[in-house]
Amino acid sequence: MVQAAAASREAQDKIDRLMRLDKQQLRQRLKGFIRKIQQNPSRSARILQSDYAILRLRFNALLDQLDIFADVLSQRSEHEVGIWMAGLDRLAKDALHVKGQPFRIPPLMCYLDRGHGAAIRRARTRLPGGNSNPVAIIRVPRERMVSSSIASSLIHETGHQGAALLELIPSLRLDLNKQMQMDRTNATYWKMLDRWISEILSDFWAVAVLGISATRGLIGVVSLPRYFVFRMRLDDPHPFPWIRVKISCAIGKVLYPDPQWQKLERLWQTLYSLEGLNADKRLTIKKLESILPAFVQLLIQHRPKSLKGIALQSIFPLKIRQPARLRRHWKMCKSKPDTIYGFRPAMVFALVGQARADNQITPEEEYTLLSKMLYRWALKN
Repeated sequence: MVQAAAASREAQDKIDRLMRLDKQQLRQRLKGFIRKIQQNPSRSARILQSDYAILRLRFNALLDQLDIFADVLSQRSEHEVGIWMAGLDRLAKDALHVKGQPFRIPPLMCYLDRGHGAAIRRARTRLPGGNSNPVAIIRVPRERMVSSSIASSLIHETGHQGAALLELIPSLRLDLNKQMQMDRTNATYWKMLDRWISEILSDFWAVAVLGISATRGLIGVVSLPRYFVFRMRLDDPHPFPWIRVKISCAIGKVLYPDPQWQKLERLWQTLYSLEGLNADKRLTIKKLESILPAFVQLLIQHRPKSLKGIALQSIFPLKIRQPARLRRHWKMCKSKPDTIYGFRPAMVFALVGQARADNQITPEEEYTLLSKMLYRWALKN
């Protein structure tokens, strides 16, 4: 790979240290196994076979870890793609910068894969074999490169990491449980929101960082055949697509008030009208919509211990990402193009995403500008 495409030095060092330590431990276990045979050749074959099987499992776990990191790092040698990935690393890191910075941001690495959804293997979660993952690895869909909607997928996944670092899910579930006790009439629907809270939190993180670009990107992911848009599964941690978009819009209307949210909602409801749904589904949707305003307030006003009494919404740069302000910045960038180089990565994607929502930039211009910015951020690594 070219130097600009490389993952951060911290990420490379942590991966190298983990793999080196695992190899050393496996080698010691192998030597111990051989010594055991040499010292007691008559030992039970059944016991030796059990020890050997465990060693094979440890070896395969080490290979699994190697493949996880190799898939990410080897892609950095692809022409153009490698540098894009380094630029997206910078964007992911910037999306985790919040007011007061109450946690240490782990190393992050991005890579492309097939499919239209993104995913994250969070830092500090278990790897095959039981080791703690030293870096966050974010898979982003190749089909979304390069447009402002890639940020929607990427920052949704960084939201999972941010929520884990702030320990938001356990504390929010306590608040939701209290709400269920207070509003017993709608307890079933509050319970649904509780089941979906991990994904909703990540959607919230994306909207708080990007504004309307996050919801437009979400619509691009969940625009599926009608059956799937309204399919309600009790075992799915994701809200069913129709209500997921409505939740994203409800969050956006509160964080970034602007008529564009109502316009986007109307578009979504036109594309996927409720006509033809059975009575049970229509009732569920109606009930969920009725409690969304209260739910959004509970979410943005949540004060977890990790934030020491500060409301969750307060850690995001809401004032500088208001639609009117983004539009003013975009006008300035049009008259003085070099202005955009002074903005942080997440701000650039919010800015370009708002311009796309306002039809102030073509897809071709968007691609050219964002490719240039990804290159620029990669070269600063």
